[in-house]
Amino acid sequence: MWHHRTMASSFHLILILLAVAVGVVVLCRILHLPAMLGYLLVGIMIGPHAMGWIPDAPETRHLGEFGVVFLMFSIGLEFSLARLRAMQHLVFGLGTAQVAATMVLVMISSLFFEIDWRAGLALGGILAMSSTAIVSKMLVERAELNAPHGQNIMGVLLFQDLAVVPLIIIIPALAESGAHLSGTIAVALLKAVILLTALLTFGQRLLRPWFHLVARQKSSELFMLNVLLFTLGMAWLTELSGLSLALGAFVAGMLISETEYRYQVEEDIKPFRDVLLGLFFVTIGMMLDLHAVIAGWGWILLLLLILIPFKAAVVALLVRGFSGEWGSALRTGIGLAQAGEFGFVLLTLAGGVQLLPADVMQNVLAAMLISMLVAPFLIQHAEAIVRRLSPEEWMNRAMLMHQIAVSSMASKQHIIICGYGRSGQALARFLTEEGISFIALDLDSRRVREAVAAGEKVVYGDAGKLEVLQAAGLMRAKALAITYDDKHSALKILHHTQSTRPELPVVVRTADDTHIAVLKQAGAAEVVAEVTEGSVMLASQALLLSGVPLSRVIRHIQETRAKRYSMFSGYFRTTPPPEEVETEDGENQQPRFQNVLLNAGDHAIGQRLMEMKLDQLNVEVNAVRRHNVEGSQPAGDMVLRAGDVLVLLGQPVTLEAAEKRLRQGK
Repeated sequence: MWHHRTMASSFHLILILLAVAVGVVVLCRILHLPAMLGYLLVGIMIGPHAMGWIPDAPETRHLGEFGVVFLMFSIGLEFSLARLRAMQHLVFGLGTAQVAATMVLVMISSLFFEIDWRAGLALGGILAMSSTAIVSKMLVERAELNAPHGQNIMGVLLFQDLAVVPLIIIIPALAESGAHLSGTIAVALLKAVILLTALLTFGQRLLRPWFHLVARQKSSELFMLNVLLFTLGMAWLTELSGLSLALGAFVAGMLISETEYRYQVEEDIKPFRDVLLGLFFVTIGMMLDLHAVIAGWGWILLLLLILIPFKAAVVALLVRGFSGEWGSALRTGIGLAQAGEFGFVLLTLAGGVQLLPADVMQNVLAAMLISMLVAPFLIQHAEAIVRRLSPEEWMNRAMLMHQIAVSSMASKQHIIICGYGRSGQALARFLTEEGISFIALDLDSRRVREAVAAGEKVVYGDAGKLEVLQAAGLMRAKALAITYDDKHSALKILHHTQSTRPELPVVVRTADDTHIAVLKQAGAAEVVAEVTEGSVMLASQALLLSGVPLSRVIRHIQETRAKRYSMFSGYFRTTPPPEEVETEDGENQQPRFQNVLLNAGDHAIGQRLMEMKLDQLNVEVNAVRRHNVEGSQPAGDMVLRAGDVLVLLGQPVTLEAAEKRLRQGK
């Protein structure tokens, strides 16, 4: 009976945990905040110091430890020697300087507050970490991963991930008494070196044949069990040697990363890692005592002031020393100013060996949590902060605008290409063949240098900024193409274009058709989804190989595209097709599209579309864009308003006549 009641109670607790976790994480997703912050809030809410729904039992903490094991395993899996070599200047130069400088300065500062130097050193290691989860997500969303500050940030984060390994060994050793401290650290490091050398040398030789044997059985559950056995077995081995579970998991990840099974393992381990990692952050939240936070709010505020501005300043000064550019230095400092998830790993480790006093633990934990909550907002407003702090940034921005303006000065009726990756380069080739001038904007400085060396008209600049678009000749351009798949950046560009030049047609590329409606509503003339185009070509190849005549396949492609793209629909709808007009120089003028923006004083304002009788001129109204809403095949009784953009289809001569009729009524 008692056993049954205990099981019911445990089940009840698990249900509460799951229900609250799902609710809070959904809320975080809606607010575009990292799920990690949601888990931390869940821990604070239901932990023993708040509602007390879940007791702070050893079993809960053990489950949390498994979260750390899988986190370290994932880091080991992503650990690539090739990537390290490519970024070695940033990783080992800037990264080492950041971690070492932060640890030393925090240790010296802690002496003023009468905290032992060993606790100060551990605290330095804890506060030196930044949040990979928050920062990398924000950089991807803001399309800043390839910017100079994005590269700096990723280099430092990569070193921090590596620095966790020796810190996991050193922090428990620091808890030893002073006389034996150096000996304990030396023994721990020697033990780690011997064990790691043995595991990496023999582990690799044994791992590959064993994984080959398991993979040959073609059983996904057996493969999954083998991965779990290997990961947890390695973690157990390192713990048995007096080191930590996390260190063994890191080595297991490193060993698998060198094999061909890396990507399969990454996919298999993801559900375990994410769930257990969520539980780890819940246990971190449970550690926070809100009463202690209220009692020590002054210390927490002081810690926050030390953590965010102090850490940002240290990083900015180091980057300035390495690269000599203030704007990039300040952006890097702001990006790395917060605490990180590995800081929590080290904090629980330091707390477990009683290295930090309980009140210091609470204050540090609270300051770290608040810094991580503040981080997304700091990164979002980094531009405004940098401009306010750095007068040099204004000068650099002015020089950049000048360079872009000089490149685009001679261009009129050109195309602005946002992004010069593979899609941007393919578009540029088509435009060059047609003799249409273009200017391309890209944030990858290496790519820009290579393109300029090849004689291409490519400049460094963020297309998401209005001044960059204006410098690239937004007011003189014929069209604008966003060639990279980034909804956040595309919406920014569309907003700037709509507010400055609403009649300019903008074509946007996306990976799939998820965001087509949102982008169209934001003012995109057309959205090209790679999935759609890929499926059309896949179907056409399959039909051809099945023996369907070529003419019918081409008709299928035309009909599919006519349904999908409003521009094609207008072209294919015209029956008979608009006639080709033979010009004096013998060149055939094919029908083409033209955008006409209706202004307040135009004749067409207040009139019905059919009253303009544009069909008499052999001009078709393909679409009308009004207040960010596009209507293809517009109704004849539609009343035209100022600000409407009419997409007309016809020959150049008739298009000119149609525009004259819309403007003057002639």
